[in-house]
Amino acid sequence: MKNLSTPKAAPWGSQQIAGMPMMIFLGLATCVLFSGWNGSLPLGMVGALALMFVLGTLLTELGERITPVREYLGGGTILAIFGGAALFEYRILPVEAGQVIISFMKEGGFLNFFIASLVTGSVLGMSSALLKNAAMRYLPVILGGVAVALLSVGLVGSLMGYGFKNAVLLIGLPIMGGGMGAGAVPLVEILSGPMQMSSADLLSRMVPAVVIANTLAILMGTMLARLGRRYPSLTGNGNLMVKESSRKVAEEQVQAPTLESLGMGLFISSSMFVLGSLLGNFIPMHPFALMILAVAFIKVSGVLPRRYEQAAADWYQFVVTNLTPSLLVGIGVAYTSIPELINAFSISYFVLVLVTVVGGALGAALVGRMIGFYPIEAAITGGLCMANMGGTGDVAVLSAAQRMKLMPFAQISSRLGGAVMLILATLLISLLA
Repeated sequence: MKNLSTPKAAPWGSQQIAGMPMMIFLGLATCVLFSGWNGSLPLGMVGALALMFVLGTLLTELGERITPVREYLGGGTILAIFGGAALFEYRILPVEAGQVIISFMKEGGFLNFFIASLVTGSVLGMSSALLKNAAMRYLPVILGGVAVALLSVGLVGSLMGYGFKNAVLLIGLPIMGGGMGAGAVPLVEILSGPMQMSSADLLSRMVPAVVIANTLAILMGTMLARLGRRYPSLTGNGNLMVKESSRKVAEEQVQAPTLESLGMGLFISSSMFVLGSLLGNFIPMHPFALMILAVAFIKVSGVLPRRYEQAAADWYQFVVTNLTPSLLVGIGVAYTSIPELINAFSISYFVLVLVTVVGGALGAALVGRMIGFYPIEAAITGGLCMANMGGTGDVAVLSAAQRMKLMPFAQISSRLGGAVMLILATLLISLLA
């Protein structure tokens, strides 16, 4: 993580955490943790963000220092998510403090704020020509990942006695459907009648698959990042299109961010989220999808002067650098249930979920390679970001893969790809149910 600024080999006494000497950080962190422990943590953004920042920074630092965790389990990303969840699930920290975080993440809209900053800044900061070319080619990558994932889980399910239909409809579709709210829950409404199952029964089967797949997608993001370091020809190091890295992009940042540019970037990204929500009142699409389309239109049309595009990109960099660990802890506390994962675990169920995630990544990589995308970036965005839990999963997967600049394409997978899966579900149910 970028907020951990000291090399790993440096002695503890000379380290900096979050840009400040360790002793200063630990002194402030002790104050925040004690406040959370004794029930005096302020409600709202101030208390929640302070506690999330402390826990996120400490857990990501620890995850990056434990070699097996760093190399094989997702490093600080995975530890921040599951460590944060465990601290409150097992009452190491009071439930009341956890509720402050949950309220900030859900009612306070911190996740929306974070994603709006990332999407707006990364889209406005990229090349217009690149955006046009990549968007036209990206849908086949998503469809390739979905096709391989569903076919693979169906075949393996039939071989294991689970059944082709059940494997595809109850495991494959929910996993590739864009998370809980945009995927599993709408699928229940579509499938409950034809499958002759109650909504509660369907959810009890779908939710564990989505949660386990989200975890596997994060781990695979780490593995793909390591694969890219070992085989550089397979990756663009965050660039999706092969041609993108072969030429100098004319729109590179030439000035350091200023306080004024950060303020403008905050306003622009927030306004784009409001615009997406406003359009959602008239167009039956997810507000995030509409926001992406609106920002892409603004970028391609050139109506916004370059100075303001760069301000949005500056703000995006600020948010990613300073707030990612905080958000990961929030994802763990507000959206991750450890008992749910444990209760659903069985070897056969795990294998089917794994086959779905691997199939999605492999299919996206193969199709991406054929149409001029780097296989690793295509697998991450078109495969893993279809198989994770939507917006929360996108942040975690891209953080683990160290490719946060791919957020616009990850959001296309989670939002527009999720809508495609609901349409596909209505077709498959008539064929399989």
